[in-house]
Amino acid sequence: MAAEFDGLRAIVTGGASGIGAATASYLMERGCAVAVLDLAPASAPEGSVPITCDVGDTASVEAAVDEAVRALGGVDIVVNNAGIGAQGTVEDNDDDEWRRVFEVNVLGIVRVSRAALPHLRKSDHAAIVNTSSIAATAGLPQRALYSASKGAAYSLTLAMAADHVREGIRVNCVSPGTADTPWVARLLDKAPDPAAERAALNARQPHGRLVSAQEVAAAIAYLASPINGSTTGTSLPVDGGMNSLRLRPT
Repeated sequence: MAAEFDGLRAIVTGGASGIGAATASYLMERGCAVAVLDLAPASAPEGSVPITCDVGDTASVEAAVDEAVRALGGVDIVVNNAGIGAQGTVEDNDDDEWRRVFEVNVLGIVRVSRAALPHLRKSDHAAIVNTSSIAATAGLPQRALYSASKGAAYSLTLAMAADHVREGIRVNCVSPGTADTPWVARLLDKAPDPAAERAALNARQPHGRLVSAQEVAAAIAYLASPINGSTTGTSLPVDGGMNSLRLRPT
């Protein structure tokens, strides 16, 4: 199992912190060579190849993917994890903010995948894993823009899986619940009562706590693994049962 990814090469976007960093570390521990594409790659996990990349810009993405392919000698796995958050109802964000979030959360997946596909076609174990969210399938308050972008990421995953399955490229996504990431930590810091807000987020998930970045990383690795070569066109929830369980109140 330690060598599950031995000889494989991965690109992880947004890989310098949170879920992306946990994923990069998890893959490297299992034998994978990893290039981290991030706006601020200096904090990428030790042993990875740090590359500056803005997934909201096509030229930046194409240059970064080319650099990653040169550094790794090819690419077998793409983890489209880079994303940004947004709060509010449909009234609360202007058109520019909608465009900004979709540029990263949706078109970022498009740009990186498009640049990587010619290289993935050369791999015997090609896989793309996108990061969606519980917000794609469950109505959460004050998350209209974010939910729309992650719903698009989920639908895009299914369409990509259909387009590329006969090329031997598997495409899946993970759908985390509320995860203990730097973005959530910043939201908590802004809350009038951070402790109460954290308790509410914990209680919203049936297993009673935030999802860890390492748990999401393990799910991403499952979807990317050559061991799971028949898994494609699926969304793997990592949400403590939030999407599917309906517990009676305690």
